[in-house]
Amino acid sequence: MGNSLQANLRDKVRVFANQQVWLEANAVAQLHTTAQLPHMHAAVGLPDLHAGRGYPIGAAFFSIGHFYPALVGGDIGCGMALWRTDLKAHKTSPAKLEKRLGSQEGPLPEALLHEAQAQASWRAVQALADAGALPSTTAMLEGSLGTIGGGNHFAELLACDRLYPDPANGDEGSADGAPALALDPRGVYLLVHSGSRGLGGAILREHVQAHGHAGLRAGSAAAQDYLRQHDAALAYAQLNRACIAQRFLRALRAEGELLLDVSHNHVHAACIDGLPGYLHRKGATPADAGPVVIPGSRGDYSYVVQPVAGRHEALDSLAHGAGRKWARSDCAGRLARFHADDLRKTRLGSAVVCSDKELLFEEAPQAYKEVDAVVASLVEAGLIRLLARLRPLLTYKKGAAPCC
Repeated sequence: MGNSLQANLRDKVRVFANQQVWLEANAVAQLHTTAQLPHMHAAVGLPDLHAGRGYPIGAAFFSIGHFYPALVGGDIGCGMALWRTDLKAHKTSPAKLEKRLGSQEGPLPEALLHEAQAQASWRAVQALADAGALPSTTAMLEGSLGTIGGGNHFAELLACDRLYPDPANGDEGSADGAPALALDPRGVYLLVHSGSRGLGGAILREHVQAHGHAGLRAGSAAAQDYLRQHDAALAYAQLNRACIAQRFLRALRAEGELLLDVSHNHVHAACIDGLPGYLHRKGATPADAGPVVIPGSRGDYSYVVQPVAGRHEALDSLAHGAGRKWARSDCAGRLARFHADDLRKTRLGSAVVCSDKELLFEEAPQAYKEVDAVVASLVEAGLIRLLARLRPLLTYKKGAAPCC
């Protein structure tokens, strides 16, 4: 296991992080507290572990006979989608990309909305909304389709910086999964990080008002109702990422192909250690869905990785990103020496599009852990193999409002 730390408490909790990864004591305490919930069988903290609102982020939990919607949180289905575009990195630049993109705010263009409405996933969500089985109307859901949202959500254009294995740099091992992705070392990739927008939050609020944080007994009517809404939010989040990608590709006058799409916030039936139960991922990437992306903060590298088959000790989960190091409320003070324009350019030469000054500071690269250390922890633990390192060209957080 190299230098990887696997901390155990009561044979129920594990934390995967090497000595280079900063772990907040409060986040570890939240992990242990959550592990003591009734019916909880196992808990895993990943190297991007950080404190959340009562429950830690960057973690996975397995329970038996009972599951906890509050543990999934309000952004059900939040996740990542990676698209390969037909753009070439040597023929573009951050400035050119920013000029082409312009503003991507506001409702989805009508042509793209019609395309989305033709999807089976949309029709299923719409049917539930029209039947009053979702705490959001069809009009509200249509209005949010194709929008990124705030917080740590983004759309990012990246170039392939390095493919693995790379013998010239001392890399060894197999590049399992690379042929399936057909990664182009000269290509430009589009990474979309967004979720179910207001739908997931509305589902959580409705659930907490009715049931609090006690969770639900598996198989009960309330559990079935929640899972129906949960699955609709997953489908909506995935469709939302596809709509974001399509509106970006259209603005860039580019074609694209979806390489992967995974959710980081969800609960589903699973079998762990031969026991049937429920696996909760709270800001965690599935390790059983093929290759995935572990992004850094804006202005840092992102990694495409292949989960190693047969390794289940981390509850079939991986880090979903670098993980926060600073609370959002601390960022403005800690970065007071910087002007907003300083944060719109990064050390890797990429551009950041963000018209919200507060968000610009809250999501500064300095507020996040080093993604290299997070990824190294997973490599040392034998959980992943590296496939590629991607370098950001442009990160879109929030543009100016579109003209009337």
